[in-house]
Amino acid sequence: MPVYQQQVLDLDDGIQPVQQPAIHPGQPIQQRFEAFHALNPWVLRHLEALAADCVAKGFRRVGIGMLFELLRWRYGQATQGDAFRLNNDYRSRYVRLLIERHPEWVHLFETRTLRAA
Repeated sequence: MPVYQQQVLDLDDGIQPVQQPAIHPGQPIQQRFEAFHALNPWVLRHLEALAADCVAKGFRRVGIGMLFELLRWRYGQATQGDAFRLNNDYRSRYVRLLIERHPEWVHLFETRTLRAA
């Protein structure tokens, strides 16, 4: 049994209403992401579980876009009428957090140089 199998979460467990931070004009994307992540740490846990599931199933490459869309879909199943607002601008930040937490996943994701701070 793959080691990552043990990390896979019940993806409906722990899904919570998304909290949106206050955003100020001109605020850098990194600050907006950090504020969002601080209010919604469960998003990273679920992206991590989805990625771990892909690893356990033998995926050699994973797209963060796919993980975002899967999370949006699971969120829609687990909640009633609550719009899930997950900003696509945060994809590159979440990939970097996943790789930071799981350096062995560096080969799974394609990353590019960040253009905005």
